[in-house]
Amino acid sequence: MIEDIKKTLAKYWGYDDFLPSQKRAMECVGRGTDSIVVLPTGGGKSLCFQAPAVIMQGLTVVVSPLISLMKDQVDALRECGISAARIDSSLSADEQQAVYSALHSRELKLLYLSPERLVSDGFVEMLGSMKLSLIAIDEAHCVSMWGHDFRPEYRQLGMLKKMFPDVTIGAYTATATEQVRHDIAEQLNLKDPEMLVGSFDRPNLVYKIRRRTNKVKQVCAVLDRHKGESGIIYCIRRKDVDGMFSHLSAKGYNILPYHAGMADEDRKKNQDLFINEKVDTIVATIAFGMGIDKSNVRYVVHTGMPKSLEHYQQETGRAGRDGLEAECCLFYSGGDYGTWKSLMSDMQPESYKIAMVKLNHMYNYCTGGACRHKAILRYFGQDLDKDNCAACDMCLGEMDCLDNALETAQKILSCVVRLEQRFGGGYTALVLTGSNDKRILENNHDALSTYGLLSDYSKHTVHDWIEQLEGQDYLRKVGDYNVLNITEKGLQVLKGNETPRLLKPAEKPAKASRVVEDSWEGVDRGLFEALRKLRTTIARKKGVPAYIVFGDATLRDMARLRPSDHTRLLEVKGVGEKKSRQYGDVVVATIKDYCKAHSIDMDVDRRRM
Repeated sequence: MIEDIKKTLAKYWGYDDFLPSQKRAMECVGRGTDSIVVLPTGGGKSLCFQAPAVIMQGLTVVVSPLISLMKDQVDALRECGISAARIDSSLSADEQQAVYSALHSRELKLLYLSPERLVSDGFVEMLGSMKLSLIAIDEAHCVSMWGHDFRPEYRQLGMLKKMFPDVTIGAYTATATEQVRHDIAEQLNLKDPEMLVGSFDRPNLVYKIRRRTNKVKQVCAVLDRHKGESGIIYCIRRKDVDGMFSHLSAKGYNILPYHAGMADEDRKKNQDLFINEKVDTIVATIAFGMGIDKSNVRYVVHTGMPKSLEHYQQETGRAGRDGLEAECCLFYSGGDYGTWKSLMSDMQPESYKIAMVKLNHMYNYCTGGACRHKAILRYFGQDLDKDNCAACDMCLGEMDCLDNALETAQKILSCVVRLEQRFGGGYTALVLTGSNDKRILENNHDALSTYGLLSDYSKHTVHDWIEQLEGQDYLRKVGDYNVLNITEKGLQVLKGNETPRLLKPAEKPAKASRVVEDSWEGVDRGLFEALRKLRTTIARKKGVPAYIVFGDATLRDMARLRPSDHTRLLEVKGVGEKKSRQYGDVVVATIKDYCKAHSIDMDVDRRRM
C-alpha cells in the first residue's frame, strides 16, 4: 500500500517522498489501526489521511471544526484533481443536494463535516449505509479539556467507535501534550491506538522575544523587515486590535482588523482579502487563524503574551507552513499575566486551575534564558538534538548576558539555601532586593546574610533571573506553591564549577538566520517575483487563494530549477500532474522569457546544486 500511496503523492501533490512520521501514520490507516497523530503545523498531517483516502475503497469522512478550514482543504484537494466535498451551513440548498447526490452515487473520496453535523439525527444512519474507509478527526486537541481549544461538541464523537466499530479512526493534531493525547484516546473510545508523535520543533521559525517598551514602534520594525509579505499581528483584547489597527493604518501599512466584535460580513471580507493577498497583514485577536490554511505567512507578531505555550505554538505555527523561513516576535510585559488572570476569572474551578498552570509555563518561557526552540520542546516532553538552533534570539546572540552572571546566580542560589528551600520565586526576589514586606520582617528574613544582596535591581528583574535559572535546570519548582529547590546543577554553580546564562535584554540589530539563507540557496529572486505575479493573476481569475495554485516553496523551487518543459516541471516539488496540465504552458513560458531576458541557464540539475 505504501508504494501505491507514494505514487499517489507524486501524481496528485507533486511530492516524491514522505515527511517525517507521515509514512508510519499512513501505514496505520492501511492496516486498519486506530491512531493519534501529532505533527507540527507544516508537518503534512492532512496528507496522512488524504493520500490513503485516494487509493482506499470507500469514503473517508473528515471531522473539522471550522467552515473556512474545510473550504480551504476541499478547494486544495479539487485543485489537485481529487473528488472531495463538504457539507456546511454556508452552502445553498442546491449545493448541499449536489453533495448528497455525489455521496449516493459513490463519486466522493473525502467528505468534510463539522462534529455537530456528523452526530445530528439521521446523518450517522445515512453514513451507515455507505462503505466507510476511514474517519479522520482533525484538530483533535479540541476533544480534551486539557487541550488549548477545548470544544464540548467534540466530546460527542466518542459515539463513532460504538456505531462504526470496524471503521478505522485517526485523530490528528499539531499540538498535544502527553496528557492531552491520552485524554483524546479515552474520549474517542479508540481501540489500542498507535501514538505517533513527530518532533514539535519548527526549525524554520525564528523566535524572538522582547519586553514590550514602545509597542507600535516594535511592531513597525517587524513590518518594515517584511514589506509586501503576509503576516499576522495578535493582540489580547479587541480594544488592543482596534488601537493597533488605527496606529498602523495611519502610518500607511496595508493592514486590516479581525475580532469577534466585528460584524460577520466584515470579518469574512477581511479574512478573504488577506487569504487572496489583497492585504498584507491582519491584526487580530486569537479568534483569527485556526481555519487559515495560508502557507506563505512570513511573520507572526504577538503584542502581548499568549495564555499558554500550546496557544503560542499553534499561533506561531501559522507562519511558515510551506517550510520556508518565518519570523515570530513576541512583545510581552508582566501586566499581561494579570490581564489573562482577570479574563479567566469566571472559568469553572477545574478549568481555571488548568489555565493558571499553563499561564505560569508561558510566563516562564518569556522570561527564561534557554534556547526558545529547546524550551518549547521540553514543555512537550521532547529535546533538541543540537546545542544551537540558529533560529532564535538566544542562539543568534541577540540577547546580552550579564558579565557577572556567576556571582549573581550564586547570590540567588545562596538565598534559596538561607530560606531553607521553603519559599517561591516572588518571595525570594523580595528578600534579595531588600524589601520591607511585612512577611519578610515577621519571618526575620531581613536578618539573613543574603537580604538586599541585589538591591540595585528591581524585584521584577531578579524574579526574571530566578526563572532563567529554573529554565536552565539550576533550580526546580516543587509542590503546589512552586517552592524553589536547588538541583545538582545548581550546587555546581555554588561551587563555581558551572556558569549559567543570565540575560539583560538588548536591542541588537537582528542577525540573518541560517534558516533564511538556506531556503533561498540557488533561487533567482527576480524569477521568483515574476512567478509570484503570475500566480496572483491565475488565482484571481480562478477565484481561489494564491497558495492553493502554488505555494511559495514551489515557486522558489521553480526559480531554482528553471524547467524548460512539462517533463522538467514535474521535477519541481509541489507540481503534480493536474497542475502541470493546467498551468504548465504559462509557467514554462514565463520562465523562458525571464531566462532569455537575463541570459541565465534553464533546466538546472538539482543533484549538482
